[in-house]
Amino acid sequence: MGELILVRHGETRWSLAHRHTGRTDVPLTADGEREAAALAGQMAARSITAAFTSPARRAARTAELAGLPAAKPDPDLAEWDYGGYEGRTTAEIRAERPGWYLWRDGVIPGGPGHPGETVEQVGARADRVLDRVRPLLTGGDVVLIAHAHLLRILTACWLRLAPAQGRLFRLDTGTLSSLGAEHDEPVIASWNVPAAS
Repeated sequence: MGELILVRHGETRWSLAHRHTGRTDVPLTADGEREAAALAGQMAARSITAAFTSPARRAARTAELAGLPAAKPDPDLAEWDYGGYEGRTTAEIRAERPGWYLWRDGVIPGGPGHPGETVEQVGARADRVLDRVRPLLTGGDVVLIAHAHLLRILTACWLRLAPAQGRLFRLDTGTLSSLGAEHDEPVIASWNVPAAS
């Protein structure tokens, strides 16, 4: 049985500034490209049977630089739609909503293209991804290249936790994590591992 390999895309200007980057398609920075390329050795060392990426170009570019140019886009791997909080930092939001916490308080609707999602809606997308990739793990590792909040929620779903429990799993840019099983129970095999230098 293979492992489910999770790759968070490389750094962008918005991730560096801690802006909520859902559906806005922000490119990788030069450092983000270096982070992605540094993952290639770890990808080459694995027996990968399939790879899927978010439709965002920051994820697709990360896949390409990490040595996975044939990764197929999957719309269910898109980042959480932050609605009216798209592009804003937590500090900016808390100036209007003191104490706001994404995982507890959610988002407000935004304009066209940013209607917003609940954590449960993102969890439903993550469950659909897991339903599709689990059968592929019998042939080797499956790689998912996507975004921090989506991958954190997907991890919670893998572990049979509520989607909001994804809040427990910090995930940095350009990192690799792996999900597997021990005694037929889902586990985290590795988490938030930076690329080997």
